[in-house]
Amino acid sequence: MKNLSLRIPAWMPVVKNTEPYLVALIMLLLWFTAPKLMMLGDGTMGQIDQSIWLLVLLALISFLIVTGLCWWLLQRFWTVIGLPGLGMMVLQFNSLQLWQQLGFYFASFGLLLWAAVGCLSAIC
Repeated sequence: MKNLSLRIPAWMPVVKNTEPYLVALIMLLLWFTAPKLMMLGDGTMGQIDQSIWLLVLLALISFLIVTGLCWWLLQRFWTVIGLPGLGMMVLQFNSLQLWQQLGFYFASFGLLLWAAVGCLSAIC
């Protein structure tokens, strides 16, 4: 059985971490194509309906930008403060009891949801 191996040509530049750029490009394309896609679904839809959905999309884009910026700042200051590496923190997290892990997950989800609602209320 032969395995398929894909090799990047030497002349092609290697770009790491392209996912954020790809998400930003998709969101930007969605920003411009969303009104036309909504008009295809209902031809009698007015501008106000489109504007509301575009505001929700703008809130989603700003939420993703703020979340990415916070993660970037956390990584920048992580080493300056002198905290242990992320692998060590994961090992410490895995050693917690189940109720502590669930509490941490719930608190993280609550804070992320609160930030998303804050972005939505700031835009609308």
